[in-house]
Amino acid sequence: MELAGRVIAVLEPRSGVAKSSGNPWMIQEYVIETHEQFPHRMCFSLFGEDKINQANIQMGEEINVSFDINSREYQGRWFTDIRAWKIDRVSADQPAPADAAAAPAAPTATAAPVADPLPQFDPSESTDDLPF
Repeated sequence: MELAGRVIAVLEPRSGVAKSSGNPWMIQEYVIETHEQFPHRMCFSLFGEDKINQANIQMGEEINVSFDINSREYQGRWFTDIRAWKIDRVSADQPAPADAAAAPAAPTATAAPVADPLPQFDPSESTDDLPF
């Protein structure tokens, strides 16, 4: 899956040592907001210090996130993890993301005037074609 948006939060990284293998681990979460009429927010994570450093995600950046969603059960409760596997930065010379394409375009100065979409009702006019 993929989602485009602006980074609105960079959360503190968490780290620890795996109980089973004794290897260190690190995870960092980020929140992005889409550019739709009603924006959506998504919190996703990057796992592994090398991936976190390589991505180097900063506040306010425009990015495309490719991610997987996985849910797991623990002691009768379900937890959902959105883990990114690819981060692409959106630059000014690239076309707008698909979210922005759905937004209505701003009118241009050369646009023709729009006719009144509803006809005006004149009660004195007796030539109506209504059956009642």
